[in-house]
Amino acid sequence: MDSNFVSWKRGVQDGIPICLGYLAVSFSFGILAKNAGLSIFQGTLMSAVNYTSAGQFAALGLIAAASSYFELAVTQLVINLRYSLMSCALSQKLDPKAPFYHRLFMAAGVTDEVFGVSASVRGVLNPYYTYGLMTVALPGWVLGTLLGVALGNVLPGRPLRALSVALYGMFIAIIIPPARQNKILTGMIILSMAASCLFTFLPLLSGISSGFRIIILTILIAGAAAVLFPVKEAGDAR
Repeated sequence: MDSNFVSWKRGVQDGIPICLGYLAVSFSFGILAKNAGLSIFQGTLMSAVNYTSAGQFAALGLIAAASSYFELAVTQLVINLRYSLMSCALSQKLDPKAPFYHRLFMAAGVTDEVFGVSASVRGVLNPYYTYGLMTVALPGWVLGTLLGVALGNVLPGRPLRALSVALYGMFIAIIIPPARQNKILTGMIILSMAASCLFTFLPLLSGISSGFRIIILTILIAGAAAVLFPVKEAGDAR
């Protein structure tokens, strides 16, 4: 019990930067939600049950265009499929004896940043560490949305766009430390960035949605790395 509390407390501490980044980005989302005609309750509820910036921003465009529920559902499914891969990856870091419900609770709150920080934990992942991340990160996303919808266009456009960059800077800060310690990981990150650029700018590939793009690149690059540079398990004599 004490070990779980210590892990949760450490997750809360590590989740504070995520919370601050979410506040900035979700504030801009709240403003867009208000411009799309959503009330404070509707905009805040969307953030409280989704936790997906790409999916929510895409949803606003569909809502403004009066799209059907089917179009909205399919779009969200495609954009957010990557979270299935992230959840599967985190489940492999848990103790095999961990109760199954931990996998369900963790998957319900997985975001790019929560996954990145949780995946960087060395050794077996205590689910309470991820719960600690969620404890501060997810309310930060909801609170930022609430403030954005309520305050409207208080901030000028340029400072608001500058705040939105904070989330990307935070994600870079997650991957740099482990990349500096592992040349193979550094190479995979560079390869991922180059491949993502190709999918963005090449005519035949640019039409693929961002959700499928992430899934394709994850499977191809992570699969190649697993085959070419397998990680030896403890006690593996090979």
